Amino acid sequence: KEEFRELREQPSDPQAEQELINSIEQVYFSTDSFDIVKYELEKLPPILNLQELEEYRDKLKQQQAAVSKKVADLILEKQPAYVKELERVTSLQTGLQLAAVICTNGRRHLNIAKEGFTQASLGLLANQRKRQLLIGLLKSLRTIKTLQRTDVRLSEMLEEEDYPGAIQLCLECQKAASTFKHYSCISELNSKLQDTLEQIEEQLDVALSKICKNFDINHYTKVQQAYRLLGKTQTAMDQLHMHFTQAIHNTVFQVVLGYVELCSGNTDTKFQKLQYKDLCTHVTPDSYIPCLADLCKALWEVMLSYYRTMEWHEKHDSEDTTSASEGSNMSTEETNFDRGYIKKKLEHGLTRIWQDVQLKVKTYLLGTDLSIFKYDDFIFVLDIISRLMQVGEEFCGSKSEVLQESIRKQSVNYFKNYHRTRLDELRMFLENETWELCPVKSNFSILQLHEFKFMEQSRSPSVSPSKQPASTSSKTVTLFEQYCSDGNPFEIQANHKDEETEDVLASNGYESDEQEKSAYQEYDSDSDVPEELKRDYVDEQTGDAPVKSVSRETLKSRKKSDYSLNKVNAPILTNTTLNVIRLVGKYMQMMNILKPIAFDVIHFMSQLFDYYLYAIYTFFGRNDSLESTGLGLSSSRLRTTLNRIQESLIDMEVSVDPTATLTAVEERKEKVPSPHLSHLVVLTSGDTLYGLAERVVATESLVFLAEQFEFLQPHLDAVMPAVKKPFLQQFYSQTVSTASELRKPIYWIVAGKAIDYEQMLLLMANVKWDVKEIMSQHNIYVDALLKEFEQFNRRLNEVSKRVRIPLPVSNILWEHCIRLANRTIVEGYANVKKCSNEGRALMQLDFQQFLMKLEKLTDIRPIPDKEFVETYIKAYYLTENDMERWIKEHREYSTKQLTNLVNVCLGSHINKKARQKLLAAIDDIDRPKR
Repeated sequence: KEEFRELREQPSDPQAEQELINSIEQVYFSTDSFDIVKYELEKLPPILNLQELEEYRDKLKQQQAAVSKKVADLILEKQPAYVKELERVTSLQTGLQLAAVICTNGRRHLNIAKEGFTQASLGLLANQRKRQLLIGLLKSLRTIKTLQRTDVRLSEMLEEEDYPGAIQLCLECQKAASTFKHYSCISELNSKLQDTLEQIEEQLDVALSKICKNFDINHYTKVQQAYRLLGKTQTAMDQLHMHFTQAIHNTVFQVVLGYVELCSGNTDTKFQKLQYKDLCTHVTPDSYIPCLADLCKALWEVMLSYYRTMEWHEKHDSEDTTSASEGSNMSTEETNFDRGYIKKKLEHGLTRIWQDVQLKVKTYLLGTDLSIFKYDDFIFVLDIISRLMQVGEEFCGSKSEVLQESIRKQSVNYFKNYHRTRLDELRMFLENETWELCPVKSNFSILQLHEFKFMEQSRSPSVSPSKQPASTSSKTVTLFEQYCSDGNPFEIQANHKDEETEDVLASNGYESDEQEKSAYQEYDSDSDVPEELKRDYVDEQTGDAPVKSVSRETLKSRKKSDYSLNKVNAPILTNTTLNVIRLVGKYMQMMNILKPIAFDVIHFMSQLFDYYLYAIYTFFGRNDSLESTGLGLSSSRLRTTLNRIQESLIDMEVSVDPTATLTAVEERKEKVPSPHLSHLVVLTSGDTLYGLAERVVATESLVFLAEQFEFLQPHLDAVMPAVKKPFLQQFYSQTVSTASELRKPIYWIVAGKAIDYEQMLLLMANVKWDVKEIMSQHNIYVDALLKEFEQFNRRLNEVSKRVRIPLPVSNILWEHCIRLANRTIVEGYANVKKCSNEGRALMQLDFQQFLMKLEKLTDIRPIPDKEFVETYIKAYYLTENDMERWIKEHREYSTKQLTNLVNVCLGSHINKKARQKLLAAIDDIDRPKR
């Protein structure tokens, strides 16, 4: 012990002590049954060494001392906790002693009560308890009796379609039954109530399916309340969408089946077994449109029911939010979750239902070849489909891609064939057209025709939206709002064609006998100018509005060239023109109904105009002999247009080559043979001014047609796709605007034959121009030429009695004749072999006499090509240098005319050397032409 004490009292090194403890073998820390002495003795070696034993003993002592010190330190460390725990044990011992005293007293008092309680008191308490049990039993029996009678009441409520009340009653009965489930009679009732509840759910599902075709607010409200009591609002919404899908399928099948059975006269079940796709192929053409209309009407009812279902939920969302806010937080969260689910389901269902509708209608459309229908019937089909697509766009904002693509393909194919037939008809009309005037009223407008009635409904697109009333643009009534309570957008009218008769034709070309009588009055008399003519007079060149006050003198001064005053200014057009305009109206109807094919329609419309323009040019404007003179040439723009039409539209081949490729044959199918002028139209008679009346009717009808295209341009531009607008602009700028340019080549032919220019050249050739004295009398060829113009004027008056000759036409005719006469005069002067200064003065005198008399016949100012003649005459007096410069500047004269001018000047003021120089200059000018 002393040794241990010494070891413990030695200064300790915690780290060294811990190492000693760690060096102790693990076996010493085993169970208490471990025999340490035996273990150590067994470890001794066979031969003992005292020194080793002592060293080993010292080591064990050190380890024992380290462990003892460690144990002592731990004991000292836990000493405060030990003291505290000892105090708590002492306090617990005191409390147990107090509890023993209390228990002893309680048992003593209970013993006293037991000894003092009597038998009578216990019997009284037992009877009271029995009484309470019997009262509870009587109440239970009455409840059970009520439950037994509930089945009858539930049946009555179901017959009354009071689903919420029936479910509420059934749930209350189930709750009550669960309370009394310990009675054997209630277990059977509970099972019956569960069956009744399932029956109610089945009837509720049937009631929900009725919503799909005829939505009733009260009915749907009851159904929703019933599902809410069942806690199945989400399930109800899933079922509702399933019913809508089924309703669409059943509805279209029954509608088509009804028409198929009706038209076949067979009521057997073979049609009922067919698939909807196959059933659609049995619809007859006669019943196709009524069936389509009824199909769309039935689908409208389904979509309207869905629309009103969404309206109901949107209206009741706010009510649910208000009621939920007054309840608990839990009910508010559940309500919000259900409302969000229903909203998403309904929004998703919009697109799904519309896709189902599109597919059903598409299947119906594909069941019949629409090319068998007449144009009006086909337009009516498009109108129904267009209305259906409008319904779909308002229903869910969809662009109806399925229907659009389906109807677009069929429309393009139908319209391509229809257009081909119309082009052939147009060719037939043109070849049989005698170019007689079609009498229409002076206030004729294409909007008066049946084919353009649709434009009055949609109004002109030229009015910008900003100019429209704000009330109409800001509030647009949708079809669902318009037909929500009553009616149907697909109702077929008794007669969908406009019953209003057209009133566009005038009798004998006049609107009244008074106008016809006044039209032939001579305006150089003292009678007043008819007010009708004052009112109807329009400047044909500028297109200005009617002049309100035109003096009689003004009208008199214009009568010699303005042949438009001989009749009322009604538009000049033919029956063929009217047919083309009607065709344009029909084309625009299709384009207005189905805007995706607008480009194809406008392209075909342009072909109608192209073919009409090409026919007019072919009939009346083509004359290679006159064009070779270089004076009657068309503008480069007109020639380009005609070449384009000929290449793209006109079939110039007479027969089909059997070895031609398929592509070439297909291209020829798109073309039309060139038309031929009717043999009834005579253009070679001088008495009729070479068919001037027919030329005027044909040319001015083309101009009128171009004006109508100009009028329709804003409407066409509004429906034309943006990427295709350059085509429309090119058509108007390069084709429509060139129509009036055809006047020049067509009337040039008349002007070239109306005056005998060859006779004038012969008369001029007999005149002697190398006179020595100045003459005071003009030559006879001037009078002959003026007589030709007077005769031309009389013939124009005769023609104007048949056909009104507008001011631009008369001006062009006079301009052509005067221009040709002046150029003939220059040609006559260029044929002169010898000429003196006095002869040149005689030329000037003749020309001035011609101008003076001519100005009395026409009011065209200035006289065309006047400077052309005067400049040529005066060039005779130029010196050598001036003439050389003049020749280089005036290339409008021919080489012959310039050469003659130099030759006649030889000897007077130009020598041979100068003549050679001038002729060389003329040759230099002519060389580039060669």
